[in-house]
Amino acid sequence: MPNTKSAKKRLRQDAERRDRNRADRTVVRSIVKKVRKSVEEGNIAAAEESFRQAARKLDQAGAANLIHKNAAARTKSRLQHLIKGAKGTKKKTPAGR
Repeated sequence: MPNTKSAKKRLRQDAERRDRNRADRTVVRSIVKKVRKSVEEGNIAAAEESFRQAARKLDQAGAANLIHKNAAARTKSRLQHLIKGAKGTKKKTPAGR
């Protein structure tokens, strides 16, 4: 347990931040799952709408250091790839490459 006044305040602040960060991470995970589930069910329109929300939340989480910025970008890329694959509009590579 903290002994000094400043250490007690730091403990309170850490607890508040931890709760807030945990809630924000949960929201991000939930919305990413929502995109994946929509694609799995074949509902592309809902997946695209959810993806827009997910991309925004991932960018915010990356900016706030809830998750690493590259992890946010990687997740967005994978979700976009998943949606494009479900649409059947995968980009074809030119012959000979």
